[in-house]
Amino acid sequence: MKKNILGITAYSLLISLLTLQQSCANTSDGVSAIMDSNAKVEKLSDGLKFAEGPVWHPTGFLLFSDIPGDTIYKWTTNGKLSVFRRPAGNPNGNTLDREERLITAQHNRKLTRTEKNGKITVLAERYQGKRLNSPNDVVVKSDGSIYFTDPPYGIKKEQEELGFYGIYRWKPDGTLSLLNKEMVRPNGIAFSPDEKKLYVSDSEKLHIRVFDVNADGTLTNSKVFAELPGPTDKGVPDGMKVDVKGNVYCSGSGGVWIFSPTGQVLDKITVPQSVTNLAWGNKDYKTLYITAGNSIYRIRLNIPGIQPGNTTR
Repeated sequence: MKKNILGITAYSLLISLLTLQQSCANTSDGVSAIMDSNAKVEKLSDGLKFAEGPVWHPTGFLLFSDIPGDTIYKWTTNGKLSVFRRPAGNPNGNTLDREERLITAQHNRKLTRTEKNGKITVLAERYQGKRLNSPNDVVVKSDGSIYFTDPPYGIKKEQEELGFYGIYRWKPDGTLSLLNKEMVRPNGIAFSPDEKKLYVSDSEKLHIRVFDVNADGTLTNSKVFAELPGPTDKGVPDGMKVDVKGNVYCSGSGGVWIFSPTGQVLDKITVPQSVTNLAWGNKDYKTLYITAGNSIYRIRLNIPGIQPGNTTR
């Protein structure tokens, strides 16, 4: 009987070791699938005041914000940097809608759309008659609705009118709905590839929350998806993007943290300055553009990201 027990115990231990080994191998495979060992972060431009909100335009250029510089810049692959718009309402997050029009969250308390002819349309600036705080980051759903966060960054406490910091949905018919007001500092925002999950970073709580997206576009089942600890002077959870496999990339202490769809840490891209936001770009959407401090960086990865405004998603 003792021999049988010992045999069973030894067998169980062997199975446990093999399972652990396989788990580690799976994690390693996941990391190598995302980023080659020789992939390097490359600086593209510097000298900005505070870089944010990158978005790649499919015609072949990068747009990004300089919030205190009150400017949206255009960077082309030949290294040329030019002013796309100035003044720009102290712009922060940018994305594209399904017609490839620029959607911008602005610290002058507005959500705007840049029309094809260059005209600026204000989509939202008040909720129930009160001014928004400071629209921060933005993502467009495949049905054309726009989800954005509204923390108080960019305004003084005495300027706040709402008394909370929300996550909103703007519908193409012009309706603005409050989806959540329970987060402390809602910031970066991104959908899962199937749009059944919405990720929102909280820059003060140092974590990412995930919500279920209901058929009517509302949010339920809020829970912590991942924690991003570390010295806050090296960066906090802020801008966030998702690749086509559902991996989540979020700014955090020391660089860009990469999580699996289940919230497991896969890797971290070390960046010299505190990361503010991210964007997939180039023709294959395998280049990750990174805004950090006063600079713009990029790194080549192996899995393409979700393309803003992509009607085939």
